[in-house]
Order: sequence, then C-alpha cells, then structure tokens
Amino acid sequence: MKILVTGGAGFIGSAVVRHIINNTQDSVINVDKLTYAGNLESLVSVESSDRYAFEQVDICDRAELERIFKQYKPNAVMHLAAESHVDRSITGPSDFIQTNIVGTYTLLEATRSYWNELPAEAKKAFRFHHISTDEVYGDLPHPDEQHSQSLNQELPLFTESTSYAPSSPYSASKASSDHLVRAWLRTYGLPTVVTNCSNNYGPYHFPEKLIPLVILNALEGKPLPIYGKGDQIRDWLYVEDHARALYKVVTTGKVGETYNIGGHNEKKNLEVVQTICSILDVLVPKVTSYAEQIAYVTDRPGHDRRYAIDARKMSNDLNWRPQETFETGLRKTIEWYLANQEWCQHVQDGTYQRERLGI
Repeated sequence: MKILVTGGAGFIGSAVVRHIINNTQDSVINVDKLTYAGNLESLVSVESSDRYAFEQVDICDRAELERIFKQYKPNAVMHLAAESHVDRSITGPSDFIQTNIVGTYTLLEATRSYWNELPAEAKKAFRFHHISTDEVYGDLPHPDEQHSQSLNQELPLFTESTSYAPSSPYSASKASSDHLVRAWLRTYGLPTVVTNCSNNYGPYHFPEKLIPLVILNALEGKPLPIYGKGDQIRDWLYVEDHARALYKVVTTGKVGETYNIGGHNEKKNLEVVQTICSILDVLVPKVTSYAEQIAYVTDRPGHDRRYAIDARKMSNDLNWRPQETFETGLRKTIEWYLANQEWCQHVQDGTYQRERLGI
C-alpha cells in the first residue's frame, strides 16, 4: 500500500510512520505543515528509506493536496494532522478551528475528488482513516463523586456509541471534524473509518503535555505543576501500541465503523506524576525525592474529571490489545527522555519553554 499520513512529523503521526516503515512493506507519504509540534528529527531513523517521502504542506491548501494525490496515488489516508493541546486551545482557539475543522474539510474534499476518479476496484479498496480523541465524549462520573460511591456497579466507560459532549475548544473542534468525516461517508460514499483514542504517552512527545513536561521539569529542579487537586483521571496509552492499532484499523477495519483505542490504564494525574518521580528517584537519584518538587496550581477552566475507554471492540473485532502496561511504558518513556536531551532542547528552541498556557 501507499499510505498518505497527515501530521506525520507530530507525536502520534511520527510513531505511525516509523511503525509502517519499520514493520511493513508499505510506503508512506508524510504531509506535515511543521508547526511548533512537528519535528523531522523524530523521523531520522526512517528518512533514508525509499518507501518514505515527505511533503511540507498545510492541509488547508487544496491545490497542494491535489498535487500530492496526483503525484503519489495513495491507497489510503491516515489523517492525524491536528492542533491538540487543550491549554493552547483555551489561549487561542482560532488555530484549532482552522486546522481541525477547515483542514479536515479541505482534506476530505481533495480526497473525494481523487477517489472519484479511481477505477472501481481501487475505489472499493480505498480508506480514509480519521484519527480522533476520547475528549469528544466530554467526561465520565468520577469515583470520588458522592453519587458514584452509592452505585453498586462499575463506573461507565466511553464506548463507540457514547454521545458527544466536548468541553474545550480543542475537543469541540475534533468533534466537528469527526462529524464531517461521517457525513462524507453518508452523503458521498467516501469509505471512511474513525478511531477515538485515550491519552497517549511515549518517546518524541512535545513537552507541553503532562508526562514530558514533568520529566523535564523534574530533571531541571523546576516545580512539577498539578492542576487543582490532581484527581483528574485519564486512561493512558503507549504511543507505539496506538500506532499498531491504527495500522490494524486502516488495513483491516470496516468502512463506516468507529473503534475506540485505550490502554486499560486509568490513573489520577497526581498518581502519574508521583510514579514519574519514583522512577527518576531510581534512575537519576538526588539527595531528596523528585516528589518534593510537586506544586499545586489553579485548575484548567472546564477541566474534564475522568476519561476511560472501553476498547473491547478493538480486541474482539480486530484482535488488538496493548502490549505495554503503564509501568513498563512509562519507564521506557523516561529512559528515552534521559537519553535524548538534545531532541528535547531542539524541539523547544524559539517556540515554547514549558510556560503555563490556557489561564
């Protein structure tokens, strides 16, 4: 296959590109605008492959997208290009509307134009895979809430049929893009599939997100910021497990279906930070514990309390399960950041110095 991957220089996108080049015989056309979070250094290990091509293009540029489709003739699209940081969306929602909604619309139309001209068999085999987030569902009951404690049953999880209730400009823009993709299937017949994933973590993660931010701040002796009480719960998914799942969906998933991808790792934010500190205490010991750097700060506006994914459909229908536990994946992540300080410095130079956003 020839797979066009949008956002392939980003965190999840680069993991997908590396997975495809290193573990399959397929080719990748990486289309990325190279915003602050896109970094070609994340793809050094595959850039010399004759099955890899890079195009620095904005997905809002219809003419350039049409050129790429005509030049490379892909068999599938994996759409990961997105603005993705909630705090950044609170500070400046405009980029999220432009990239996540207008960009997805533009890509859908360029894809539809290309797909309409394909021979019948190629049209049938083609896939447009839209990669989204569990944040479109809003939040779930929290175990600390009074009404939850009175229920003699397990707390609910996000399923593929959970209603949308986005809370932030980011999640609202992703919800909008999900609806567009499903509408292009229903109205135009474009063969689409959608996935919604839980919080990813792992190597090459831009340090505005919780886990890399805490790792780097800890090593530099800076405060480790905890929003509110740190009791917000997230389901954590190792990025390389996610990449395997996404490839499984684009190659074997059923047109029109939605698949939720989760790591089966519900953790409170405070617990995540404490675990990072414990691992660093072993790997890079100092006189006091890194946990003493934890600092509680004002909570994020509209902060969702709990996310949790029911990934049984991925397991039952596509035979996918995460290979990493949270503990093994987190240790691998920390060891990677310790060994790749140069990457960390390059990705922050001139763009972001781990300051608080979204206040």
